[in-house]
Amino acid sequence: MKESPQDAVLSQELYIESLYQPDADLERVRDSLRTNGIHDISVAAGYGRLLTLLVRISGARNALEIGALGGYSGICIARGLPESGRLLSLELNPAFAELARHNMAMAGLDGKAEYAVGEAAPMLHQLREDGRSFDFFFIDADKGNYPDYLELAIALSTPGALIAADNLFLRGRTMNSASQGHSASQLRRFNEQIAADPRLESALLPAYDGLALARVKG
Repeated sequence: MKESPQDAVLSQELYIESLYQPDADLERVRDSLRTNGIHDISVAAGYGRLLTLLVRISGARNALEIGALGGYSGICIARGLPESGRLLSLELNPAFAELARHNMAMAGLDGKAEYAVGEAAPMLHQLREDGRSFDFFFIDADKGNYPDYLELAIALSTPGALIAADNLFLRGRTMNSASQGHSASQLRRFNEQIAADPRLESALLPAYDGLALARVKG
């Protein structure tokens, strides 16, 4: 029987993951989510490795993450930062922030990340008022606010800053016109915006659940 396109994509992803050895620190994150009964919606392993590469290659020193969960993406970002680099992670749920902080420390990256608890949008506005700026952003939180998060990331960015965002497809709902929920409609808006915004150079990657990458023009 002929393999369906979806099965072919899954086979490709499984093949790629089979080439890499298990990462003890990141497996610990997934184990901690299961232990605490938290649904694991961490970034895909392949995109986690990409985050580390992008941070390292870009020379980013100040990174901002929207959505910590158990610390998976935070560890990936922190690994790419130089010794003096720092990550600020915004997380709505205090228990998630504490779990992420613990996992970051267990990965030997204690002191590389700061966790701020609360709604992301007000905190982002406050960071702007405080004159803060960042050269790397990762957006992986409530999907309905992605367009606002993109605008605020651009406002907080240094020239040439990189912005990454996960879950562009929302497990297929973004591409299904029958899905008219708030999250799906706002992600469609976000995808269209990041593809067309003249302030950005961008690419949308179709593997896993989709990843947006953009560079803020200087």
